[in-house]
Amino acid sequence: MSHHPSTLTVQMAESLLHKAYPSASVAQVVERTGGHLSTVYEVRCTEPTLRLIIKIYSDQWVWKQEKEVHVYQVLAGNSVSRVPAILYSESAGGPDNQAFTLMTLLDGQPLSEVSAGLDAAAIRQIYRQMGELLASVHRIRQDAYGYMVTGIVDPAPTNAVYMARQFAKKLNEFADLGGDPELHRAVEARVAEQAGLFHRCPAPVLCHNDFHEGNILVTRVQGDWTVTGFIDVENAIAADPLLDLAKTESYSMRGDETKRNALFDGYGALPEDWRERLAVYQLYHALELWDWFASIGNRSPLEGIAGDMRRLVR
Repeated sequence: MSHHPSTLTVQMAESLLHKAYPSASVAQVVERTGGHLSTVYEVRCTEPTLRLIIKIYSDQWVWKQEKEVHVYQVLAGNSVSRVPAILYSESAGGPDNQAFTLMTLLDGQPLSEVSAGLDAAAIRQIYRQMGELLASVHRIRQDAYGYMVTGIVDPAPTNAVYMARQFAKKLNEFADLGGDPELHRAVEARVAEQAGLFHRCPAPVLCHNDFHEGNILVTRVQGDWTVTGFIDVENAIAADPLLDLAKTESYSMRGDETKRNALFDGYGALPEDWRERLAVYQLYHALELWDWFASIGNRSPLEGIAGDMRRLVR
């Protein structure tokens, strides 16, 4: 029977840590995040003095563990260094015999926790580094388009095939979940009108697909802000890099020219049609987000997201 991740005690953490550090002694365990899929703990050790992350997975989400390990290893293998390093992973053996992963802890705190208090100079400094980091991820080519686990699931040969499939899937969900029929028709018409844009992606690349302020870690060193890395690769896909940039726009920048200009400055050259492609991909992300909230019964954000969709189809 499946169940939620269990609470991790100091004794349990020390036993798991010994898989990678046989003589380590655990002084403290602090829960960082917890949910239905997994629970993340910071483990503070003595002898040696270090801080690590142990992630415990619910039984039905072991495949998420396999994906996370795979994607982090792909990133590390392609010289993307500002990500957690996987130290040990097991599909059982954790609390209540659940799956667990041991990984390094990146310094810093989520950008979302500090961004509201930063001035324009600090925002530019951080977003330029974010652009450089995302560009390094997008240099990792993929063989086909699609959702990733340890490989690409149901691979699509072209971006046009992939995006047509994704929009059709999300529009069907929108209808089944009670979405506005008029908005459904408008989105469908807009996608048909803009379908030629999907053909302009020359090749699929690794996309983080959640590169927003909640997943970007930053720290301040001698007055300057540094991006120490990013986390949460559970949504990674192989796709058009502009699909990834569109999600950052939708979730973090939302028309903020200071953020956008700095991100793109760090990212590098964009195709001439980037504005048009970004807009249609933003529409996809809004549709996907509406479906997600509706599917879990959280209706309070739906009208705002529908408003974004109406703006994007005009």
